[in-house]
Amino acid sequence: MELPPNLRPDESSPDWMNKGDNAWQLTAATLVALQSMPGLVILYGGMVKQKWAVNSSLMAVYAFAATLICWVGWGYQMSFGDKLVDFWGKPAVAMGGDFLMGQAFLGYFPTATMVWFQFGFAGITTVLIGGALLGRMNFGAWVVFVPVWHTLSYTVGAYSVWSPHGWLAKMGVIDFAGGFVIHLSSGVAGFTAAYWVGPRSEEDRKNFKPNNILMMLGGAGLLWMGWTGFNGGAPYASNTVASLAVINTHVCAATSLVTWLLLDISVTGGKPSATGVVNGTITGLVCITPAAGVVQCWAAMLMGLISGSLPWYTLNVLHHKIGLLRHVDDTFAIFHTHAVAGALGGVLTGVLAVPKLSRLFYMVPDWEKYIGLAYAIRTGRTRAGLMQMRNQLVGIVFIVCLNVVVTSLICLLIKMFVPLRMSEEELGIGDAEVHGDVAYELSSSSGTSDYRFENHKVNSMYDVDEEYPSVVSKTPSSSIFEMYKV
Repeated sequence: MELPPNLRPDESSPDWMNKGDNAWQLTAATLVALQSMPGLVILYGGMVKQKWAVNSSLMAVYAFAATLICWVGWGYQMSFGDKLVDFWGKPAVAMGGDFLMGQAFLGYFPTATMVWFQFGFAGITTVLIGGALLGRMNFGAWVVFVPVWHTLSYTVGAYSVWSPHGWLAKMGVIDFAGGFVIHLSSGVAGFTAAYWVGPRSEEDRKNFKPNNILMMLGGAGLLWMGWTGFNGGAPYASNTVASLAVINTHVCAATSLVTWLLLDISVTGGKPSATGVVNGTITGLVCITPAAGVVQCWAAMLMGLISGSLPWYTLNVLHHKIGLLRHVDDTFAIFHTHAVAGALGGVLTGVLAVPKLSRLFYMVPDWEKYIGLAYAIRTGRTRAGLMQMRNQLVGIVFIVCLNVVVTSLICLLIKMFVPLRMSEEELGIGDAEVHGDVAYELSSSSGTSDYRFENHKVNSMYDVDEEYPSVVSKTPSSSIFEMYKV
C-alpha cells in the first residue's frame, strides 16, 4: 500500500519524523516562549510601581534574549548533551546544521525543535528570577548575572533531573515539566539573589501598587494559557498524556485561583484583589507542573486546593512571623509562588502519581518504580512508594542547595566588579534616571509633560503618588480635549 504524497518521507521529512508531533512540539515551544515574551514582560510592567515599569520589562526582555544566546552556544549541550559528570553535560554548540536537523534524543522530531522547546523553559527561568529583584537591582549587574547563573546553575539542574544520564533522572525523580528544574530553582535563586542585592527603597517597600492592573491581568492571562504548551509539550508527542496534562493544568490553576480568592475574602476579611488572583493562578500552575501528566484529574483539583491555600498561608501569615522572610525583599513573592508551590507539587507528585500514567509517560523498562505513595499503599507496594517519596525529597534538597550556593557565589563575584544595587539617586527617580525612558508620557501640545492623572479613585488602574485635589492638573482651558493627547 502506497502512502499519500504528504506522508511520504523525503529529504526534508525523513522517515523517523512524525509530522504531527513536530507540529505540536513547535507550537508548544512557541506557547512557552510567549509566556515570557510578551507574557511576563507585560505582567512585570503592569505589576510594578509606575516609575519601574520600563526597568522591569527590560530586565525580562534582556534575560530572554541573553539566555537564548547562551542556550545555543553551550547551555543546551550542558543540559542534554554528552556526559561530563553525573550532574553536568559537556559544553558544546548547538548550531550545526547536521546536528539541528538530526533526530532529537527523545521524540520523533528534529533536534532543532527540541532546542527551541527546551529554550522556552531555560528562558522563563531567568525571567522569573528577575521577579524577585525588581525595583532596585543594578541593570549592569543583571546583564552579568543572567548568563553566569544560566551556565552554572540551570544547566546543572536540568541535566541532573531531565537528561537520561543525570543522576536524579536515574534515581527516579518525577518532574513532569519543571516543578524542580524551573520553579523551585527560580524561587530559591530569586530569594537568594534578593538577599545579596538588598531591599528596595523604604518608600517603595511601603507603597508599590501596580501601575496598570488591566495590563497585569493580561500578562497573567498569557502566562496561564501559555501553560498549555508548558505542560502539554512535556511528553514530546501529540498523544493522550499531553491531553491529560493540559486539562489537569487548567483545572488545578482554576481551583487554586478560587481557593486563594476565597481565603482573601473570608480569612482576612478583605476584598478580592487582582494581585491575589494572579498569585493564586500562578501557584496552581506551578504546583501541577511536576505532576501534570502522571496524576488523575481529581488529583489535579486536590492539588489546586492545596496550592491555593498553603502558599497563601506562607505569604500572608508565616512571611510576617519569620525574620528571614521579612528581611529579604522578594518583590513579587517569587519564593512563595514558585519555590514553595514547586516543592509542594514535587511532594504531592510523590503521593499521587499513577503507575499506569507514569508508564505511558516514561516508556522505559523499569517504569514500575514511578509510583505515588497513595497507590503504592493501595497495591501493597508501600516500600516502592516510600522510595518515590525519598527520591522527590532528595530532588528538592539538591535543587535548593544548588541554587543557594551557586547564586550566592555568583552575587559575591559580581559584587567585586559591579554594584548589585542601584544608587540612591536611581532608586529615588526610577526609569527616567536608569534608562532615560518613562512608561507613560502625557504631554501638552508644546511637548512638555503637563498632564498626569492624580486621583486614585477615578483612575484606580494606574499607580500614581498624588491624590487630591484634581483628576488632571494644568489642563488648558482653551482646549479641554488636549488632556487626552499623548
